[in-house]
Amino acid sequence: MDGVLNQSGIALVLTLARYFKRWSLWSKDIIILITADSRAGPQAWVDAYHDAHSSPLVASLPLKSGALQGVVVVDYPFSHRFDSLHIVYDGINGQLPNLDLFNTAVSIASGQMGIATSLQQMWRHGDGYKDRFQTILRGMVSQGLGHASGPHSSFIPYHVDAITLQAVGEGWHDEMSMGRSIESIFRSLNNLLEHLHQSFFFYLLMQANRFVSIGTYLPSTMLVAVNFTIMAIALWLQSGRPPSPNIASTKTTLGKDSPDVDVIEQEGMVAVAPVESFAIVERKLFLPLAFVVGVHFIGVVPLYLFNHSSEQFISLTYYIFAGTNVVIPHILASALGHYFSPTAQQYVLIKCFSLLWLGMFLSALATLNFSLAFFIGLLSAPLTFVPPASLQSSLTFVAGALLNILAPTAILLGASFYWGFPIGGILLEAAFGWDVWGMWTQVVIWCIWWPAWLIAAVLLASSIKQPDMVDDRRHII
Repeated sequence: MDGVLNQSGIALVLTLARYFKRWSLWSKDIIILITADSRAGPQAWVDAYHDAHSSPLVASLPLKSGALQGVVVVDYPFSHRFDSLHIVYDGINGQLPNLDLFNTAVSIASGQMGIATSLQQMWRHGDGYKDRFQTILRGMVSQGLGHASGPHSSFIPYHVDAITLQAVGEGWHDEMSMGRSIESIFRSLNNLLEHLHQSFFFYLLMQANRFVSIGTYLPSTMLVAVNFTIMAIALWLQSGRPPSPNIASTKTTLGKDSPDVDVIEQEGMVAVAPVESFAIVERKLFLPLAFVVGVHFIGVVPLYLFNHSSEQFISLTYYIFAGTNVVIPHILASALGHYFSPTAQQYVLIKCFSLLWLGMFLSALATLNFSLAFFIGLLSAPLTFVPPASLQSSLTFVAGALLNILAPTAILLGASFYWGFPIGGILLEAAFGWDVWGMWTQVVIWCIWWPAWLIAAVLLASSIKQPDMVDDRRHII
């Protein structure tokens, strides 16, 4: 892992293989896998094992041994003694191994061998609120990114529980302690009559011995997602109502030209209201639906662009796209107003369908990758309030500036600056994950999040380009 030769790990695995051959207690076959590349190698092997590989690039396996029960990766890249075991468990696209496998490794290492265990690179965990929060936040970020955190990640999509045992620090534990821990884990897996399935597959770890189950954390993402759905329903109802009548003109109009009114009596109170205020307005759906679907299809352009750009030009391509992203909403707003002249109702329906699709997708995504859905939902929450039609022109420009700060391109640049990784390296890692691991995080970003932001920016730009439409929309929004 991390580009460092796993010298002691390979020696230990070969020694264990010779040691295991002396015992006749194994009810399952033990496969020793050593690859030259810890990133693409395990993925190529497990794809070939399940006949899901690309034939021209990866050769088929001549020998197989039934369904895989579990995988334990050994990462011991130095020759000196180690201090603790760092257990890596995150899988591709936010998938996680069965919690029983993680608990087994922790129990054996810390309980039987006396080896301290850590996770999410929290080397000194004080078991306080701050350390627990930092651990769970690091786990959510790693899960939300959806990348492979180690060689074990390639096996989890095939429903094979897998973890990586990584020796860290400098202490008094040696290869003997590591070998005994691995042997005990193998004995535990050897006793299984079926796959691990009784424990949790959806969890957030706060510490090696503490976790949060799905029933506790999932409602938070669902509440974020339902925000978009409720707003979409409210906009749908508002779009079917006629604009509010002009009260002043109603009072001064007399005689034959007076509007028809209806007398409403309830609990001894009497009210008079124009009949037209109870009318149902026909909704024109084609243009809003076509525009929302078309913008989401445009997301394929950056998805293809960043997954197929060369390493030499990928950073430049991103900066050009980020700059163009500021202008695209104004171009689309001008083209939409010039060629189609949408009504105020159609603008509202565009926002309605966009929020409805975003809420539905985040609700489904939360059951697959909770962390990614949670972060996307939080960053998209301001889109619910765009465009506020009652804003004045100066405040509209301020809202546009704030919206550009929350653009996916700006968020990615901010994350690149915060973590100290070049944006080109992040995009290359995402492209590698797309080609090798089947990572679909960038699909969520460019085909769901970015189109939702773009539609909100187009609506806000429309209120800037066409101020006469703003007054009409105030009766609806």
